[in-house]
Amino acid sequence: MNNKQTLLLPGPTCVPPQVLSALSKPAISHRGPEFKSLLKEVNDGLKNIFQTNSDVIVLTASGTAGMEAAIVNLISPGEKVLAVTIGVFGERFVEICRSFGVEVEVMAFPYGQQADPKIIANRLEADKEHQIKAILVQHNETSTGVLNDIQAISKARGDHPALLIVDSISGMITADLPMDEWNLDVVITGSQKAMMLPPGLALIALSERAWQAAEKCKNQCFYLDLKKAREWAATDQTPFTPAVPLLYGLKESINLIQKETLAGCFKRHSILRDMVRAGVRALGLKLLVEDDKIASPGVTTVYVPEGLKPSDIIDSLREKFGVIIAGGQRQIKDKTFRIGHLGYVNYSDILAGLSALEVVLADYGIPVKTGAAVAAANDILRSKKNKINLNLVS
Repeated sequence: MNNKQTLLLPGPTCVPPQVLSALSKPAISHRGPEFKSLLKEVNDGLKNIFQTNSDVIVLTASGTAGMEAAIVNLISPGEKVLAVTIGVFGERFVEICRSFGVEVEVMAFPYGQQADPKIIANRLEADKEHQIKAILVQHNETSTGVLNDIQAISKARGDHPALLIVDSISGMITADLPMDEWNLDVVITGSQKAMMLPPGLALIALSERAWQAAEKCKNQCFYLDLKKAREWAATDQTPFTPAVPLLYGLKESINLIQKETLAGCFKRHSILRDMVRAGVRALGLKLLVEDDKIASPGVTTVYVPEGLKPSDIIDSLREKFGVIIAGGQRQIKDKTFRIGHLGYVNYSDILAGLSALEVVLADYGIPVKTGAAVAAANDILRSKKNKINLNLVS
């Protein structure tokens, strides 16, 4: 039993048994009728999850490939974008753009803070010649645990023609993101987060405005050519060999999400967030994101107590309890750790993780009140018990 783990990572996340079973289905021809039926069913389900009438392109690749595909298919070399960064993955967008000769204006907000739509609006208002061709932003910044107000950012665009490209790799399914209703031009996610699959799929949807931009784009690509993928998707096919087992798994994960409902998923993730934040605070630990209103429903970043290193807590949780959490990144790498609570995570997983964290801190001589974290998290859960189904569906 020593290898049993409680995975509380911001990705890759736990995979439900139903999905694991689907991943082991016998091989089929990816050019045969069975695959066509599979891809069509998956695409129909993804439209509901993205809340869009647009097709969702499935790429056998990582989430970062989805980010790269958005840039290389829509922005020509020499064109300008506004990259709104609040952490590591916003900075990744910048790196991708520069790799393809795209001019990047960086609007950076401090780690732990949300992007300010008013500042974005003012910058776009000043761009009288409409040199900015796209706004790049994270829905949920995985490195810090901040949820951006994408609806407000979309409204901040006003009449400016810039495309709004949203990385929702760790945000999709944890928080509402109605693509069409909020007038988003590109939405990207990945399989290994709240989609409850192993890594290996990038999912990307484009508005009609974005497809028009793709027709004019002069950047070069081959494997990540979205126009080519769209042409093949019209016949329920992919231009290159797809990860068929992952698509079987995706079909099952979509079924689980539909059973729980999107509203149910959003509610569960918000409760998991509140349980973690209450439990961590009860242990006397400091949160990177102090404002509850902007806190991510998928991941929480916590400062390490004075005198300890992140590895002290991370390694002890793994070795003593099989609880797997993540370290911080870049600017906050040496002073934080991250607790993931997205995807196939139940309330009992959070209670177990907080209990283990309490013991680890006590073993290092950090003064904690026995049972305080679990009690605080349970208070959150009890306060919601008449509003939720405590039996996790997904």
